[in-house]
Amino acid sequence: MSELSVEGRDAVDGCLVMKFGGTSVQDAAAIRRLCQLVRRASPQRPLLVISALAKVTDQLMNAGWAAAEGRLDAARESLQVLRQRHEAVASGLVGGDEYGRLRNEFAREFDALAAVSSRIAWEKAFTPHAQDQLLGAGESLSSKLVHAALRATGVDAVLVDARECIVTDAAHTRATPLWDETNQRLQAVLLPLLKSGQTPVMGGFVGETRDGIPTTLGRGGSDFSASIVGAGLHARRIEIWTDVDGIMTTDPVLCPDARRVARMSFDEAADLAYFGAKVLHPATLVPAMRSNVPVWVLNSRNPDCAGTEIVSHCEADGTVKAITSKAGVAVVDIEPVRWFAPELLREVFDVFERHQHSLDLLSASRGSLALLVSSVTALPSIAEELKGLANVRWENHKALVCLVGEQIRRHPELASQAFRAIGDIDVRMICQGASERNISFLVDESRAVEAVQRLHRSFFSAPGPEPAIESSSSQAMCQAEGAWQ
Repeated sequence: MSELSVEGRDAVDGCLVMKFGGTSVQDAAAIRRLCQLVRRASPQRPLLVISALAKVTDQLMNAGWAAAEGRLDAARESLQVLRQRHEAVASGLVGGDEYGRLRNEFAREFDALAAVSSRIAWEKAFTPHAQDQLLGAGESLSSKLVHAALRATGVDAVLVDARECIVTDAAHTRATPLWDETNQRLQAVLLPLLKSGQTPVMGGFVGETRDGIPTTLGRGGSDFSASIVGAGLHARRIEIWTDVDGIMTTDPVLCPDARRVARMSFDEAADLAYFGAKVLHPATLVPAMRSNVPVWVLNSRNPDCAGTEIVSHCEADGTVKAITSKAGVAVVDIEPVRWFAPELLREVFDVFERHQHSLDLLSASRGSLALLVSSVTALPSIAEELKGLANVRWENHKALVCLVGEQIRRHPELASQAFRAIGDIDVRMICQGASERNISFLVDESRAVEAVQRLHRSFFSAPGPEPAIESSSSQAMCQAEGAWQ
């Protein structure tokens, strides 16, 4: 990732990137709260990254699939409902000529979306390219609403098309930024605006190739956009505004007594995101981590709450910071027909890569290989390709329950405490991450919630860690060799 020039650093030192998620822009009331937060932050030179209104991306996706299945009328009806929703939000924010201007903008956007849906119906395929064209509109629409609302409250906001700034490869629906070009564009487009005291407003999630073809960064990619912008402009900090008070010790829906984690490291937060926590997109932290820009997770409905600060390094006190679970996991057992050799391992990886099938965890022994995967769609084809070399079997409906905290692997008493908490739950695999930051348990999906609740009571409701004892578990402990995406 390229470094900013000295001139660029001088121009933007102290700028603040504020990313607002879907629930923080879901209606006119939420956007008015956003405007108050931006006005309060105005001395810090804020730059806004905006998600689509809550549920809009899902609705656009459903419209695309309806068109591909030949239900064009249903797709058009969905688009009409979305248009009416955006117009209703606009009417609660602005009036007069500004409202008329927004309605005309929306009319043009939805006419373009209708044309995309017609093409999908004609081709009978919702291709990744078409998905990027359709889904990227959500952020474009919401950023226009926020821009208009800010202008109406006296903020000198300027609308920026994120596709002018974020240059990506052509991997539609999961594009990767081309870092040098993206940083150059960010500086060229945004620095003059920030230097003049204006507040840029841009949609998240979207980019475009060098040839100007629209792309998206993957679901939840608005977080990633904020991190890209914050890192590229050497921001003072990145704020991720959501509808929760920060990163919690576990999902508060499962455990109402979940606590806010005041501070954690980039690595801890990345592990939590990778293993199922929903607050952050797994890729969010990578640019910020590389550029050492702190990230804060804050609640737009409770802005006075301190939130969670995510920084490069935290004190490694060997305590569990949080517990999460990842459902929909399958365990794949690969047993060689003759013998286990490095050549078989390479072939297994090659086959999974050809099928674009990511691996969550790996455990190897002398005679077999166990893999954890998040999708079983391609497994029959993978098994067929490996036929003659290995027998492939898999079990569905598993969940990976994960304890996260710096250096917890160095504290065996924590594993003993966890075993006692879930001792009567059948554990298929116990994995200690190579990073020393996580201990994971593979359980039946039907018992994942119970496992999380028991572990949370043990680590966060008890007065303190229990003394270590010998585990009576008969399950093998495996050292995870890492994770692939």
